[in-house]
Amino acid sequence: MIVWNQRGPLPEAFRGGAVTIGNFDGVHRGHAQIVARARQLAARRGGPTVVFTFDPHPAQVLRRDAAPIPLTTTARKAELLESLGVDCLVAYPTDRAFLQYDAESFFRRVLCDDLAAKAIVEGRDFRFGRGREGDVATLARYCALAGMTFEVVEPLIEAGQVISSSRVRSLLAAGEVDEACGLLTQPYRLSGIVALGAQRGRTLGFPTANLSATATLVPGEGIYAGRAVVDGRTYAAAISLGPNVTFDENERKIEVYLIDFSGDLYGRPLSVDFMSRLRDIMRFDSTEALIRQMKADVEAARAVASHRAVGATRSADRPL
Repeated sequence: MIVWNQRGPLPEAFRGGAVTIGNFDGVHRGHAQIVARARQLAARRGGPTVVFTFDPHPAQVLRRDAAPIPLTTTARKAELLESLGVDCLVAYPTDRAFLQYDAESFFRRVLCDDLAAKAIVEGRDFRFGRGREGDVATLARYCALAGMTFEVVEPLIEAGQVISSSRVRSLLAAGEVDEACGLLTQPYRLSGIVALGAQRGRTLGFPTANLSATATLVPGEGIYAGRAVVDGRTYAAAISLGPNVTFDENERKIEVYLIDFSGDLYGRPLSVDFMSRLRDIMRFDSTEALIRQMKADVEAARAVASHRAVGATRSADRPL
């Protein structure tokens, strides 16, 4: 898959396919359903499957203070979409001038001229053009006039609610990573750079990596089980999000203990996949009580990571 982050026509190999447009933040199972239908139409047309996204998110351009915290960086979004079989991700450079295109101009300049789309697939609530003036009825009319195939994919419902990026965001913010991961195509990932911390974990027998410079949503406070990815290798991990209240610290930290890892991580990139919430942040009466609990957390995290690796079905593998 290629990531195209330029304006103007796509390379010839990626023109004339099936296109779906949206932010695709988090790349959840609803997104996967749309991509799956786009792939079917692309195969029928003998062309590529293209996802068109905005970089940055339009809300960050128009109302930065109110923009939602992203769930995925462009790089992570590309990885997730590639795993779904997308051939090209267009991360279109978005500015105020571009967002002033009316619906017809967006259709003509982007879908016709730049992408040469033969088929368009969208969700029921899709809007486009200046002030979100265009809807699926508008797009259907333009596609009919241009001789393009157009299809609407109905939203995916889980537990009586539509699967959406905003729903995933709310669950993660509340610390409900188990439920959030059930809506995503892969476990929620947080990436950053390992910074120098207080090094207290080392004195307790659990040296942790302090993750900084994160660009996406940090889940709610708690202790989590997950996986850490460094230099292409994966380790089971116990993750603490929050302050060290036992030592009267108020600073909210992201501390990751990589199980069975040895080495220096300072200054290196690190990614963490969240799998399950283990417990709340707690104050302990003694250092010994804290260490006992940390040992229990590490074993619980090891068990979760091992179970998911060998026996659990990923949400991406579920039938849509």
